[in-house]
Amino acid sequence: MSLLVKQLTTYLALLAIGGGAGIYASRYLAADNTSLDGRSPSAIPAALQQISPPQNRAPQENLNFIAEAAEKVGPAVVRIDASRTVSQDIPDTFRSPFFRRFFGNEMPVPEERVERGTGSGFILSADGRLMTNAHVVAGSDKVKVTLKDGRTMEGRVVGADPVTDVAVVKIDATKLPTVRLGDSNNLIPGQWAIAIGNPLGLDNTVTVGIVSATGRSSSQVGVPDKRVRFIQTDAAINPGNSGGPLLNARGEVIGINTAIRANAQGLGFAIPIETAERVANQLFSKGRVEHPYMGIQMVTLTPELKEDINKDNEAGFKVTQDKGVVIVRVVKNSPAERAGLRAGDVIQKVGGQAVASADQVQERVEASTVGSRLEVEVNRSGQTETVQVQPGAFPVE
Repeated sequence: MSLLVKQLTTYLALLAIGGGAGIYASRYLAADNTSLDGRSPSAIPAALQQISPPQNRAPQENLNFIAEAAEKVGPAVVRIDASRTVSQDIPDTFRSPFFRRFFGNEMPVPEERVERGTGSGFILSADGRLMTNAHVVAGSDKVKVTLKDGRTMEGRVVGADPVTDVAVVKIDATKLPTVRLGDSNNLIPGQWAIAIGNPLGLDNTVTVGIVSATGRSSSQVGVPDKRVRFIQTDAAINPGNSGGPLLNARGEVIGINTAIRANAQGLGFAIPIETAERVANQLFSKGRVEHPYMGIQMVTLTPELKEDINKDNEAGFKVTQDKGVVIVRVVKNSPAERAGLRAGDVIQKVGGQAVASADQVQERVEASTVGSRLEVEVNRSGQTETVQVQPGAFPVE
């Protein structure tokens, strides 16, 4: 395998790749996979700041802000148990006339098994609208929802979006406790982060840490098929936490806990609540989400990658720039092909804004609208050209 192919295997980012995930409600990321709004820790003493206890509590209990947030949000965090039937198909070899001739009715029968998984979710409205991860409910139309007070209800999966890993569930109930949504746009590393969920089946577990980083790209996290900029936290997240809320110091939801890195400590990731809320609203209203799609494979250029591309005849094109985003493949019959984009084009601007990485291109396309005109400026063989692309709907299937 040529060095270029190895490089592309590592760095390729398909602008419109999506994918589902398993039923199990904890997403592990292989360690070698390449991938509060509140007070800053420096402003709070090592002993957590004491706050005035509620009227219905004895004064000596000395609640801190973490306990207060957990007490406020905990009743709105639910456990979600999902299951699906999986059948193992007969290998093609056994379908041949030769095998049927000799084995007849003794041919192997596909085995069916039930896969079960447990995850978390949280209640958005008093009438039973819930949010969770798509991989928590993957393959299920109905799920079992258990509230903190012990009530168990059947939940209907209204919609799931594997591209962002957000799903919504509806239960028939009224006067339910709800969470309050916060703001993740202005998070700063070092701010408090509180996670509530059901790790390993231990319901309503509370863990605390800080926001370790913001804006982690899907490729950095190790899930390049997602269109999300993740929040990184060191609050302990374990199998079963997926779909549960990440809170700021005021007890407001700033994200959905969705992924952890295997063989690592203190590496958890959450979907920003603004992304999750936008997707959830579309799922509740339409049952699906339309993601703008161009249909290209691209890679962020470096001087080393440029040299490798130009040395390898398999690429079929030459690159003259050291920086930018080079298109390495255009998907057949895609909006990009219809607009005239070609392999070897180096993308310089999308929608009038300069881009320096494949992640930035993906973000600009995601911010566009299906069916609208999106201006893409490229360098083609040393000449600057502008191409009008009309993004289509992401082909989920």
